[in-house]
Amino acid sequence: MQKSKLAIVAVVTGLTGVLLSLPAITTAVNKPATKVANDGRAKCYDCHDEIKAMKEGSKHAKLSCKSCHDKLDAHVEDPERNKPVTLIDQALCGKCHKEQYDSFYKTSYEASARREKGMPTGRSPMQDKLLEPYGFTFEHNEPRGHAFMVIDQFAVDRFQGGRFQFKEGWKGIDKSGKTWDVLKDNGKDFKLKESAMAGNPTCIQCKTSDHILKWKFMGDKDPKAKWDRTSNVVDVAKDTNNPVGCIHCHDPHGTQPRVVRDGLIQAVEKDPTANIFSKNGKTDLKVVDFRGFRKIGLMSKTDSRMMCAQCHVEYNCGGGSQWSDGAKVVYADQRTNHFPLKNATQLLAHYKELDFFDFKHTVTGARLIKFQHPEAETYSGSVHDKAGVQCHQCHMPKQKAKNGKTFSTHGVIRPKNHIKESCLGCHPKSTVEQKLYEIEAIQGYSKGKMRKAEYWLGELIDAYATAKRLGVVESVLTQAREKHEEAHVLWEYWTAENSDGFHNPDLARESLTGSIAASKAGVKLLRDAMAVVNKAEEKK
Repeated sequence: MQKSKLAIVAVVTGLTGVLLSLPAITTAVNKPATKVANDGRAKCYDCHDEIKAMKEGSKHAKLSCKSCHDKLDAHVEDPERNKPVTLIDQALCGKCHKEQYDSFYKTSYEASARREKGMPTGRSPMQDKLLEPYGFTFEHNEPRGHAFMVIDQFAVDRFQGGRFQFKEGWKGIDKSGKTWDVLKDNGKDFKLKESAMAGNPTCIQCKTSDHILKWKFMGDKDPKAKWDRTSNVVDVAKDTNNPVGCIHCHDPHGTQPRVVRDGLIQAVEKDPTANIFSKNGKTDLKVVDFRGFRKIGLMSKTDSRMMCAQCHVEYNCGGGSQWSDGAKVVYADQRTNHFPLKNATQLLAHYKELDFFDFKHTVTGARLIKFQHPEAETYSGSVHDKAGVQCHQCHMPKQKAKNGKTFSTHGVIRPKNHIKESCLGCHPKSTVEQKLYEIEAIQGYSKGKMRKAEYWLGELIDAYATAKRLGVVESVLTQAREKHEEAHVLWEYWTAENSDGFHNPDLARESLTGSIAASKAGVKLLRDAMAVVNKAEEKK
Protein backbone atom coordinates (compact mmCIF):
# COMPACT_ATOMS: atom_id res chain seq x y z
CA MET A 1 0.00 0.00 0.00
CA GLN A 2 1.45 3.37 -0.99
CA LYS A 3 2.34 5.71 1.85
CA SER A 4 0.75 9.15 1.91
CA LYS A 5 0.84 11.66 4.74
CA LEU A 6 -2.14 13.55 3.34
CA ALA A 7 -4.48 10.62 3.02
CA ILE A 8 -4.98 8.37 5.94
CA VAL A 9 -4.90 7.70 9.20
CA ALA A 10 -7.00 5.52 11.41
CA VAL A 11 -6.70 3.03 14.27
CA VAL A 12 -5.21 5.61 16.62
CA THR A 13 -5.24 4.84 20.33
CA GLY A 14 -7.99 2.29 19.90
CA LEU A 15 -10.34 4.48 17.88
CA THR A 16 -10.78 2.66 14.59
CA GLY A 17 -12.01 4.61 11.60
CA VAL A 18 -11.46 8.06 13.13
CA LEU A 19 -8.74 10.15 11.54
CA LEU A 20 -6.02 12.27 13.08
CA SER A 21 -3.42 14.49 11.48
CA LEU A 22 0.19 13.39 11.71
CA PRO A 23 1.47 16.59 13.37
CA ALA A 24 -0.96 16.17 16.26
CA ILE A 25 0.34 12.68 17.01
CA THR A 26 4.03 13.46 16.64
CA THR A 27 3.59 16.45 18.91
CA ALA A 28 1.71 14.38 21.49
CA VAL A 29 4.22 11.53 21.56
CA ASN A 30 7.92 11.51 20.80
CA LYS A 31 9.48 8.09 21.23
CA PRO A 32 12.78 6.81 19.86
CA ALA A 33 12.51 4.76 16.67
CA THR A 34 13.25 1.05 16.81
CA LYS A 35 13.86 -1.53 14.15
CA VAL A 36 10.48 -2.94 13.17
CA ALA A 37 10.19 -6.71 13.24
CA ASN A 38 8.79 -8.51 10.20
CA ASP A 39 5.48 -9.41 11.91
CA GLY A 40 3.05 -7.27 9.96
CA ARG A 41 3.66 -4.03 11.80
CA ALA A 42 5.74 -2.65 8.95
CA LYS A 43 2.79 -2.90 6.56
CA CYS A 44 0.58 -0.95 8.96
CA TYR A 45 3.28 1.66 9.46
CA ASP A 46 3.40 2.25 5.68
CA CYS A 47 0.26 4.33 6.17
CA HIS A 48 0.00 4.76 9.92
CA ASP A 49 3.32 6.34 10.73
CA GLU A 50 1.68 8.21 13.63
CA ILE A 51 1.03 4.82 15.22
CA LYS A 52 4.68 3.95 14.73
CA ALA A 53 5.62 7.15 16.55
CA MET A 54 3.48 6.13 19.50
CA LYS A 55 4.10 2.40 19.55
CA GLU A 56 7.77 1.90 18.70
CA GLY A 57 9.92 2.44 21.76
CA SER A 58 7.00 1.75 24.11
CA LYS A 59 6.34 -1.34 26.21
CA HIS A 60 3.90 -2.50 23.53
CA ALA A 61 6.39 -2.07 20.69
CA LYS A 62 6.85 -5.78 20.08
CA LEU A 63 3.14 -6.53 19.97
CA SER A 64 1.82 -7.33 16.53
CA CYS A 65 -1.02 -5.11 15.38
CA LYS A 66 -3.06 -8.31 15.06
CA SER A 67 -2.95 -8.64 18.84
CA CYS A 68 -5.69 -6.04 19.13
CA HIS A 69 -7.03 -5.63 15.58
CA ASP A 70 -8.84 -8.21 13.48
CA LYS A 71 -9.40 -8.35 9.68
CA LEU A 72 -6.13 -6.53 9.00
CA ASP A 73 -5.18 -8.55 5.91
CA ALA A 74 -8.37 -7.52 4.14
CA HIS A 75 -7.82 -3.95 5.28
CA VAL A 76 -4.32 -3.88 3.78
CA GLU A 77 -5.66 -5.18 0.46
CA ASP A 78 -8.45 -2.59 0.25
CA PRO A 79 -8.37 -0.06 3.12
CA GLU A 80 -11.38 1.92 1.91
CA ARG A 81 -13.78 -1.01 1.68
CA ASN A 82 -12.46 -3.16 4.55
CA LYS A 83 -12.26 -1.54 7.95
CA PRO A 84 -10.28 -3.34 10.67
CA VAL A 85 -11.96 -4.48 13.89
CA THR A 86 -10.58 -3.14 17.18
CA LEU A 87 -10.79 -5.52 20.15
CA ILE A 88 -11.35 -3.67 23.44
CA ASP A 89 -12.40 -6.41 25.86
CA GLN A 90 -10.50 -6.32 29.18
CA ALA A 91 -9.82 -10.03 28.80
CA LEU A 92 -7.48 -9.22 25.91
CA CYS A 93 -5.33 -7.07 28.21
CA GLY A 94 -5.69 -9.75 30.88
CA LYS A 95 -3.71 -12.20 28.77
CA CYS A 96 -0.55 -10.25 29.55
CA HIS A 97 -1.65 -8.41 32.70
CA LYS A 98 -3.21 -11.31 34.57
CA GLU A 99 -2.72 -10.00 38.11
CA GLN A 100 -4.34 -6.65 37.32
CA TYR A 101 -7.20 -8.32 35.45
CA ASP A 102 -7.89 -10.88 38.18
CA SER A 103 -7.79 -8.24 40.92
CA PHE A 104 -10.24 -6.07 38.96
CA TYR A 105 -12.84 -8.84 38.83
CA LYS A 106 -12.24 -10.23 42.32
CA THR A 107 -15.40 -9.67 44.37
CA SER A 108 -14.73 -7.52 47.43
CA TYR A 109 -16.97 -8.72 50.22
CA GLU A 110 -15.98 -5.65 52.25
CA ALA A 111 -18.58 -3.66 50.30
CA SER A 112 -22.19 -4.49 51.07
CA ALA A 113 -24.39 -5.35 48.12
CA ARG A 114 -27.43 -3.10 47.58
CA ARG A 115 -26.78 -1.06 50.72
CA GLU A 116 -29.34 1.74 50.51
CA LYS A 117 -28.12 5.23 51.28
CA GLY A 118 -31.61 6.03 52.55
CA MET A 119 -31.80 3.47 55.37
CA PRO A 120 -31.20 4.50 59.03
CA THR A 121 -27.54 3.43 59.00
CA GLY A 122 -26.90 4.65 55.45
CA ARG A 123 -25.27 7.83 54.19
CA SER A 124 -28.58 9.70 53.92
CA PRO A 125 -31.34 8.39 56.25
CA MET A 126 -33.73 11.25 55.34
CA GLN A 127 -33.09 10.88 51.60
CA ASP A 128 -36.70 10.20 50.59
CA LYS A 129 -38.02 13.33 52.26
CA LEU A 130 -35.23 15.59 51.09
CA LEU A 131 -35.09 14.36 47.47
CA GLU A 132 -38.84 13.95 46.87
CA PRO A 133 -39.92 13.27 44.10
CA TYR A 134 -36.60 12.44 42.38
CA GLY A 135 -36.02 8.92 41.00
CA PHE A 136 -33.11 8.22 43.34
CA THR A 137 -35.62 7.88 46.16
CA PHE A 138 -36.72 4.52 44.73
CA GLU A 139 -33.28 2.96 45.19
CA HIS A 140 -29.94 4.69 45.68
CA ASN A 141 -27.12 2.40 46.81
CA GLU A 142 -23.59 2.82 48.02
CA PRO A 143 -21.04 1.56 45.44
CA ARG A 144 -19.44 -1.87 45.64
CA GLY A 145 -16.66 -1.85 43.07
CA HIS A 146 -15.82 -1.36 39.41
CA ALA A 147 -16.59 -4.92 38.35
CA PHE A 148 -20.25 -4.28 39.26
CA MET A 149 -20.63 -0.74 37.98
CA VAL A 150 -22.69 -1.64 34.90
CA ILE A 151 -24.57 -4.53 36.46
CA ASP A 152 -25.63 -2.52 39.51
CA GLN A 153 -26.70 0.46 37.42
CA PHE A 154 -28.98 -1.66 35.25
CA ALA A 155 -30.42 -3.76 38.08
CA VAL A 156 -31.37 -0.86 40.37
CA ASP A 157 -35.10 -0.15 40.87
CA ARG A 158 -34.86 3.38 39.47
CA PHE A 159 -33.50 2.14 36.10
CA GLN A 160 -36.23 1.34 33.57
CA GLY A 161 -38.78 0.12 36.08
CA GLY A 162 -36.53 -2.68 37.35
CA ARG A 163 -36.91 -4.68 34.12
CA PHE A 164 -33.30 -5.96 34.30
CA GLN A 165 -32.83 -8.53 37.04
CA PHE A 166 -30.19 -11.08 38.09
CA LYS A 167 -30.59 -14.36 36.21
CA GLU A 168 -29.94 -16.36 39.36
CA GLY A 169 -31.91 -14.08 41.66
CA TRP A 170 -30.27 -13.26 44.97
CA LYS A 171 -27.82 -16.13 44.47
CA GLY A 172 -26.33 -14.20 41.57
CA ILE A 173 -25.61 -11.02 43.51
CA ASP A 174 -21.85 -11.68 43.65
CA LYS A 175 -21.54 -12.60 39.97
CA SER A 176 -19.52 -10.20 37.83
CA GLY A 177 -18.32 -10.36 34.24
CA LYS A 178 -20.30 -9.86 31.04
CA THR A 179 -23.42 -7.85 31.81
CA TRP A 180 -25.83 -10.06 29.92
CA ASP A 181 -24.34 -13.25 31.32
CA VAL A 182 -25.36 -11.97 34.75
CA LEU A 183 -28.60 -10.06 34.05
CA LYS A 184 -31.78 -10.89 32.17
CA ASP A 185 -34.23 -8.59 30.43
CA ASN A 186 -37.83 -9.14 31.52
CA GLY A 187 -39.14 -7.08 28.62
CA LYS A 188 -40.57 -3.63 28.03
CA ASP A 189 -43.92 -4.46 29.67
CA PHE A 190 -42.28 -5.51 32.95
CA LYS A 191 -42.34 -2.93 35.75
CA LEU A 192 -41.81 -3.41 39.46
CA LYS A 193 -43.98 -1.55 41.94
CA GLU A 194 -42.22 1.44 43.49
CA SER A 195 -39.68 1.83 40.71
CA ALA A 196 -38.73 4.57 38.25
CA MET A 197 -38.00 4.76 34.52
CA ALA A 198 -34.71 6.69 34.82
CA GLY A 199 -31.51 6.10 32.85
CA ASN A 200 -29.72 7.81 30.00
CA PRO A 201 -26.92 7.04 27.48
CA THR A 202 -24.50 9.65 28.85
CA CYS A 203 -24.36 8.08 32.31
CA ILE A 204 -23.52 4.71 30.76
CA GLN A 205 -20.37 6.18 29.14
CA CYS A 206 -18.72 6.44 32.56
CA LYS A 207 -19.56 2.86 33.41
CA THR A 208 -18.17 1.16 30.29
CA SER A 209 -15.59 1.45 27.51
CA ASP A 210 -17.69 -0.59 25.07
CA HIS A 211 -18.91 2.47 23.14
CA ILE A 212 -15.63 4.27 22.61
CA LEU A 213 -15.82 3.70 18.85
CA LYS A 214 -19.56 4.37 18.67
CA TRP A 215 -19.90 7.66 20.57
CA LYS A 216 -18.96 11.07 19.14
CA PHE A 217 -17.25 13.60 21.40
CA MET A 218 -19.78 14.83 23.98
CA GLY A 219 -22.37 12.40 22.64
CA ASP A 220 -23.38 14.68 19.79
CA LYS A 221 -25.22 13.20 16.81
CA ASP A 222 -23.07 12.06 13.91
CA PRO A 223 -23.64 9.62 11.01
CA LYS A 224 -20.53 7.72 12.15
CA ALA A 225 -21.80 7.41 15.72
CA LYS A 226 -24.06 4.51 16.64
CA TRP A 227 -25.13 6.15 19.90
CA ASP A 228 -25.66 9.72 21.10
CA ARG A 229 -27.20 11.52 24.08
CA THR A 230 -30.71 11.17 22.63
CA SER A 231 -30.47 7.43 21.88
CA ASN A 232 -32.92 5.00 23.43
CA VAL A 233 -31.35 4.09 26.77
CA VAL A 234 -32.48 0.45 26.65
CA ASP A 235 -30.87 -0.03 23.24
CA VAL A 236 -27.62 1.42 24.57
CA ALA A 237 -27.84 -0.74 27.68
CA LYS A 238 -28.35 -3.92 25.64
CA ASP A 239 -25.18 -3.03 23.69
CA THR A 240 -23.19 -2.71 26.94
CA ASN A 241 -21.48 -5.90 28.06
CA ASN A 242 -18.44 -4.81 30.09
CA PRO A 243 -17.62 -2.42 32.91
CA VAL A 244 -15.08 0.34 32.41
CA GLY A 245 -12.04 -1.12 30.67
CA CYS A 246 -8.26 -0.78 30.62
CA ILE A 247 -8.38 1.60 27.65
CA HIS A 248 -10.13 4.26 29.71
CA CYS A 249 -6.82 4.94 31.48
CA HIS A 250 -4.09 3.22 29.41
CA ASP A 251 -3.31 3.98 25.79
CA PRO A 252 -3.25 0.63 23.94
CA HIS A 253 -0.56 1.67 21.44
CA GLY A 254 2.01 3.55 23.47
CA THR A 255 0.90 2.53 27.00
CA GLN A 256 0.81 6.17 28.13
CA PRO A 257 -1.62 7.14 30.88
CA ARG A 258 -4.65 8.78 29.33
CA VAL A 259 -8.26 9.88 29.71
CA VAL A 260 -11.08 9.38 27.22
CA ARG A 261 -14.18 10.71 28.99
CA ASP A 262 -15.40 13.56 26.84
CA GLY A 263 -16.93 15.76 29.54
CA LEU A 264 -13.68 15.77 31.51
CA ILE A 265 -11.58 16.61 28.45
CA GLN A 266 -13.94 19.45 27.56
CA ALA A 267 -13.77 20.87 31.09
CA VAL A 268 -9.96 20.78 31.16
CA GLU A 269 -9.75 22.37 27.70
CA LYS A 270 -12.01 25.22 28.83
CA ASP A 271 -9.70 26.00 31.75
CA PRO A 272 -6.25 24.52 31.07
CA THR A 273 -4.35 26.81 33.47
CA ALA A 274 -6.51 26.79 36.59
CA ASN A 275 -8.52 23.57 36.70
CA ILE A 276 -8.31 21.26 39.71
CA PHE A 277 -5.48 19.22 38.14
CA SER A 278 -3.26 22.09 36.96
CA LYS A 279 0.09 22.87 38.53
CA ASN A 280 1.95 26.16 38.05
CA GLY A 281 -0.58 27.18 35.43
CA LYS A 282 -0.25 24.02 33.33
CA THR A 283 -2.13 20.74 33.01
CA ASP A 284 -0.24 17.62 31.94
CA LEU A 285 -2.75 16.64 29.29
CA LYS A 286 -2.12 16.64 25.55
CA VAL A 287 -5.54 16.61 23.93
CA VAL A 288 -5.61 14.78 20.60
CA ASP A 289 -8.53 15.43 18.25
CA PHE A 290 -9.67 12.75 15.79
CA ARG A 291 -11.07 14.87 12.94
CA GLY A 292 -13.80 16.27 15.13
CA PHE A 293 -15.24 12.87 16.02
CA ARG A 294 -13.44 11.89 19.18
CA LYS A 295 -10.79 13.23 21.56
CA ILE A 296 -8.40 11.61 24.00
CA GLY A 297 -6.02 13.18 26.49
CA LEU A 298 -2.48 11.80 26.84
CA MET A 299 -0.29 12.40 29.91
CA SER A 300 3.48 12.39 30.16
CA LYS A 301 3.20 10.67 33.53
CA THR A 302 0.47 9.07 35.59
CA ASP A 303 -2.01 11.41 37.24
CA SER A 304 -4.65 9.15 38.73
CA ARG A 305 -6.51 12.18 40.09
CA MET A 306 -7.43 12.95 36.48
CA MET A 307 -7.79 9.33 35.38
CA CYS A 308 -10.22 8.59 38.23
CA ALA A 309 -12.04 11.88 37.58
CA GLN A 310 -13.40 10.37 34.37
CA CYS A 311 -16.07 8.87 36.64
CA HIS A 312 -15.44 9.94 40.25
CA VAL A 313 -16.62 13.49 39.73
CA GLU A 314 -19.81 15.52 39.84
CA TYR A 315 -21.27 15.66 36.36
CA ASN A 316 -24.64 16.30 34.84
CA CYS A 317 -25.90 13.54 32.58
CA GLY A 318 -29.67 13.99 32.74
CA GLY A 319 -32.35 16.30 31.51
CA GLY A 320 -33.69 19.07 33.73
CA SER A 321 -34.89 22.65 33.59
CA GLN A 322 -33.47 26.12 33.19
CA TRP A 323 -32.98 28.17 36.33
CA SER A 324 -34.01 31.35 34.57
CA ASP A 325 -37.40 30.40 33.15
CA GLY A 326 -38.13 26.75 33.98
CA ALA A 327 -37.88 25.68 30.32
CA LYS A 328 -37.03 22.02 29.79
CA VAL A 329 -33.42 21.01 29.09
CA VAL A 330 -33.57 17.92 26.87
CA TYR A 331 -30.88 15.41 25.87
CA ALA A 332 -30.20 17.20 22.59
CA ASP A 333 -28.72 19.97 24.77
CA GLN A 334 -25.00 19.51 25.54
CA ARG A 335 -25.66 20.57 29.14
CA THR A 336 -26.76 16.95 29.65
CA ASN A 337 -23.09 15.93 29.42
CA HIS A 338 -21.35 18.45 31.64
CA PHE A 339 -18.42 18.33 34.12
CA PRO A 340 -18.25 21.46 36.37
CA LEU A 341 -15.01 20.47 38.23
CA LYS A 342 -16.24 22.62 41.15
CA ASN A 343 -16.65 21.72 44.82
CA ALA A 344 -19.64 21.94 47.17
CA THR A 345 -19.21 25.63 47.97
CA GLN A 346 -19.00 26.62 44.30
CA LEU A 347 -21.64 24.50 42.60
CA LEU A 348 -24.81 26.49 43.30
CA ALA A 349 -23.35 29.55 41.57
CA HIS A 350 -22.00 27.35 38.77
CA TYR A 351 -25.33 25.71 37.97
CA LYS A 352 -27.11 29.06 38.13
CA GLU A 353 -24.65 30.39 35.55
CA LEU A 354 -25.11 27.22 33.48
CA ASP A 355 -28.86 27.85 33.82
CA PHE A 356 -29.66 24.30 34.89
CA PHE A 357 -31.27 22.41 37.76
CA ASP A 358 -32.40 18.79 38.05
CA PHE A 359 -35.81 18.93 39.76
CA LYS A 360 -38.17 20.86 42.01
CA HIS A 361 -38.86 19.68 45.52
CA THR A 362 -42.40 18.41 46.00
CA VAL A 363 -43.17 20.51 49.08
CA THR A 364 -41.23 23.76 48.67
CA GLY A 365 -40.81 23.93 44.90
CA ALA A 366 -37.12 24.75 45.44
CA ARG A 367 -34.89 24.17 42.39
CA LEU A 368 -32.53 21.38 43.42
CA ILE A 369 -29.42 19.68 42.05
CA LYS A 370 -28.84 15.91 42.31
CA PHE A 371 -25.14 15.28 42.63
CA GLN A 372 -23.09 12.35 41.42
CA HIS A 373 -19.86 11.06 43.03
CA PRO A 374 -17.64 14.19 43.41
CA GLU A 375 -14.47 12.62 44.79
CA ALA A 376 -11.97 14.38 42.47
CA GLU A 377 -13.05 17.94 43.18
CA THR A 378 -13.48 17.16 46.89
CA TYR A 379 -9.92 15.88 47.10
CA SER A 380 -8.54 18.91 45.27
CA GLY A 381 -6.77 21.23 47.70
CA SER A 382 -6.90 18.76 50.58
CA VAL A 383 -3.92 17.97 52.84
CA HIS A 384 -3.16 14.78 50.91
CA ASP A 385 -3.54 16.49 47.54
CA LYS A 386 -1.12 19.26 48.54
CA ALA A 387 1.33 16.57 49.65
CA GLY A 388 1.25 15.08 46.14
CA VAL A 389 -0.64 11.91 47.02
CA GLN A 390 -2.73 10.46 44.20
CA CYS A 391 -5.77 8.19 44.18
CA HIS A 392 -3.92 5.03 43.15
CA GLN A 393 -1.47 5.25 46.04
CA CYS A 394 -4.30 4.72 48.56
CA HIS A 395 -6.85 2.76 46.54
CA MET A 396 -4.58 0.71 44.25
CA PRO A 397 -1.47 0.00 46.37
CA LYS A 398 1.31 -2.30 45.23
CA GLN A 399 0.92 -5.99 45.98
CA LYS A 400 2.98 -9.11 45.42
CA ALA A 401 1.54 -11.86 43.27
CA LYS A 402 2.09 -15.54 44.01
CA ASN A 403 4.93 -15.53 41.50
CA GLY A 404 6.65 -12.73 43.42
CA LYS A 405 5.80 -10.09 40.82
CA THR A 406 4.82 -6.67 42.18
CA PHE A 407 1.72 -5.07 40.66
CA SER A 408 -0.87 -2.42 41.42
CA THR A 409 -4.12 -3.99 42.54
CA HIS A 410 -6.94 -2.99 40.21
CA GLY A 411 -9.68 -4.06 42.61
CA VAL A 412 -9.67 -0.54 44.08
CA ILE A 413 -9.58 -1.26 47.79
CA ARG A 414 -11.07 0.65 50.70
CA PRO A 415 -8.04 2.06 52.56
CA LYS A 416 -9.85 1.92 55.89
CA ASN A 417 -9.71 -1.88 55.66
CA HIS A 418 -6.12 -1.98 54.35
CA ILE A 419 -4.29 0.65 56.39
CA LYS A 420 -0.92 -1.10 56.29
CA GLU A 421 -0.85 -1.10 52.48
CA SER A 422 -2.57 2.27 51.95
CA CYS A 423 -1.34 4.48 54.80
CA LEU A 424 1.78 3.25 56.53
CA GLY A 425 4.03 3.65 53.51
CA CYS A 426 3.77 7.43 54.02
CA HIS A 427 3.17 7.26 57.79
CA PRO A 428 5.73 4.69 58.97
CA LYS A 429 5.75 5.98 62.55
CA SER A 430 2.02 5.33 62.95
CA THR A 431 0.30 2.07 63.79
CA VAL A 432 -2.70 0.54 62.06
CA GLU A 433 -4.78 1.28 65.16
CA GLN A 434 -3.75 4.95 65.24
CA LYS A 435 -4.58 5.58 61.60
CA LEU A 436 -7.91 3.78 61.85
CA TYR A 437 -8.71 5.90 64.91
CA GLU A 438 -7.97 9.09 62.94
CA ILE A 439 -10.05 7.97 59.96
CA GLU A 440 -13.02 7.09 62.16
CA ALA A 441 -12.71 10.39 64.02
CA ILE A 442 -12.90 12.36 60.76
CA GLN A 443 -15.76 10.28 59.39
CA GLY A 444 -17.66 10.31 62.68
CA TYR A 445 -17.43 14.09 62.87
CA SER A 446 -18.48 14.55 59.25
CA LYS A 447 -21.39 12.11 59.55
CA GLY A 448 -22.58 14.04 62.59
CA LYS A 449 -22.66 17.25 60.58
CA MET A 450 -24.46 15.40 57.75
CA ARG A 451 -27.18 14.27 60.15
CA LYS A 452 -27.58 17.78 61.56
CA ALA A 453 -27.79 19.21 58.05
CA GLU A 454 -30.50 16.67 57.19
CA TYR A 455 -32.44 17.47 60.35
CA TRP A 456 -32.51 21.20 59.67
CA LEU A 457 -33.41 20.69 56.03
CA GLY A 458 -36.34 18.59 57.25
CA GLU A 459 -37.34 21.37 59.64
CA LEU A 460 -37.18 23.89 56.79
CA ILE A 461 -39.42 21.75 54.60
CA ASP A 462 -41.94 21.24 57.41
CA ALA A 463 -41.92 24.93 58.33
CA TYR A 464 -42.50 25.84 54.68
CA ALA A 465 -45.52 23.52 54.44
CA THR A 466 -47.04 25.02 57.60
CA ALA A 467 -46.31 28.59 56.52
CA LYS A 468 -47.96 28.04 53.16
CA ARG A 469 -51.09 26.62 54.82
CA LEU A 470 -51.23 29.65 57.12
CA GLY A 471 -51.10 32.01 54.16
CA VAL A 472 -47.62 33.50 54.63
CA VAL A 473 -46.94 35.95 51.82
CA GLU A 474 -45.24 34.73 48.64
CA SER A 475 -42.22 36.99 49.05
CA VAL A 476 -41.30 35.20 52.28
CA LEU A 477 -41.92 31.78 50.73
CA THR A 478 -39.61 32.75 47.85
CA GLN A 479 -36.83 33.68 50.28
CA ALA A 480 -37.34 30.36 52.09
CA ARG A 481 -37.08 28.44 48.81
CA GLU A 482 -33.79 30.19 48.08
CA LYS A 483 -32.48 29.11 51.48
CA HIS A 484 -33.61 25.57 50.69
CA GLU A 485 -31.70 25.65 47.40
CA GLU A 486 -28.55 26.83 49.16
CA ALA A 487 -28.79 24.37 52.05
CA HIS A 488 -29.55 21.43 49.75
CA VAL A 489 -26.44 21.87 47.59
CA LEU A 490 -24.16 22.16 50.62
CA TRP A 491 -25.64 18.97 52.14
CA GLU A 492 -26.55 16.61 49.28
CA TYR A 493 -23.06 16.82 47.77
CA TRP A 494 -21.80 14.77 50.74
CA THR A 495 -24.35 12.00 50.35
CA ALA A 496 -22.96 11.48 46.83
CA GLU A 497 -19.26 11.84 47.78
CA ASN A 498 -18.06 8.48 49.05
CA SER A 499 -15.45 9.23 51.73
CA ASP A 500 -17.73 10.55 54.50
CA GLY A 501 -15.55 13.63 54.71
CA PHE A 502 -12.14 11.95 54.77
CA HIS A 503 -11.03 13.18 51.33
CA ASN A 504 -11.27 16.78 52.57
CA PRO A 505 -12.40 17.22 56.20
CA ASP A 506 -12.09 21.02 56.12
CA LEU A 507 -14.28 21.34 53.03
CA ALA A 508 -16.83 18.94 54.55
CA ARG A 509 -17.10 21.04 57.71
CA GLU A 510 -17.32 24.33 55.81
CA SER A 511 -20.01 23.02 53.48
CA LEU A 512 -22.14 21.11 55.99
CA THR A 513 -22.15 23.85 58.63
CA GLY A 514 -23.06 26.23 55.81
CA SER A 515 -26.02 24.00 55.01
CA ILE A 516 -27.13 23.96 58.63
CA ALA A 517 -26.86 27.75 58.87
CA ALA A 518 -28.85 28.26 55.64
CA SER A 519 -31.62 25.92 56.81
CA LYS A 520 -31.81 27.58 60.21
CA ALA A 521 -32.04 30.99 58.55
CA GLY A 522 -34.90 29.72 56.39
CA VAL A 523 -36.69 28.22 59.38
CA LYS A 524 -36.39 31.49 61.34
CA LEU A 525 -37.66 33.46 58.37
CA LEU A 526 -40.75 31.26 58.14
CA ARG A 527 -41.39 31.08 61.88
CA ASP A 528 -41.18 34.86 62.20
CA ALA A 529 -43.63 35.26 59.31
CA MET A 530 -45.99 32.69 60.86
CA ALA A 531 -45.88 34.55 64.17
CA VAL A 532 -47.00 37.71 62.37
CA VAL A 533 -49.88 35.82 60.71
CA ASN A 534 -50.95 34.27 64.04
CA LYS A 535 -50.93 37.65 65.79
CA ALA A 536 -53.05 39.11 63.03
CA GLU A 537 -55.52 36.23 63.44
CA GLU A 538 -55.69 36.79 67.21
CA LYS A 539 -56.63 40.43 66.71
CA LYS A 540 -59.61 39.54 64.54
